[in-house]
Amino acid sequence: MKKLILFFLATVCLNAYAQNPYGLAIVNNNTDYKASVKANPNNELVEIKKAIPTIVLDIRYATKNNFMKQVMYKKAKAFARKPVVQQLKAIQAELAKKGYGLKIFDAYRPYAITIAFYEKANDKNFVANPAKGSKHNRGCAVDLTIIDLKTGKDVQMPTPYDSFEPAAASHFNDLPTETIKNRDFLIATMQAHGFRVIYNEWWHFDFIGWQDYDLMDIPFQNL
Repeated sequence: MKKLILFFLATVCLNAYAQNPYGLAIVNNNTDYKASVKANPNNELVEIKKAIPTIVLDIRYATKNNFMKQVMYKKAKAFARKPVVQQLKAIQAELAKKGYGLKIFDAYRPYAITIAFYEKANDKNFVANPAKGSKHNRGCAVDLTIIDLKTGKDVQMPTPYDSFEPAAASHFNDLPTETIKNRDFLIATMQAHGFRVIYNEWWHFDFIGWQDYDLMDIPFQNL
């Protein structure tokens, strides 16, 4: 019996490795996902729009308006781990007092999409290496900007979303003063709530403690 159990475990590991050539541990089925949520409610991937109805979504990867030039998501939705959404809710309330609101471009991203991005992107500095996985795959990263609530328009930022330009860097300063002010206001607001901007994308924010969450590869329609 012991040999049979060891053979079964080895087979499972080999199958998992075959599906993921990088050998990473990835949650890719609802059974394991639900078990993780039962063990720790913070593991829940919460639908952002349902939790924060006033938030604006512009899910580019559910359209062809993205650097891949193809539809990557079957549904125009955004999910993130429960603590991430709780902080986004607080940020939205804080911004509203100043006449602004959040617009989400992307949040949780299934691991298979990260692989597709890496294979197609010419500049690998702007996409996550699937050998490590992405904070997006952990449900702990959000791509976003802010809008003016009066006009509904995006506040001026250094570049459009998903730009590969040098100006997309979070500390690039050869820009109009007002643009720098807007970008730094966004960064400071997010930082005050536990998010950290990455060096080459002003719109990308990682939530502190992302290391505590598993890499995920469950499509939106299965959540």
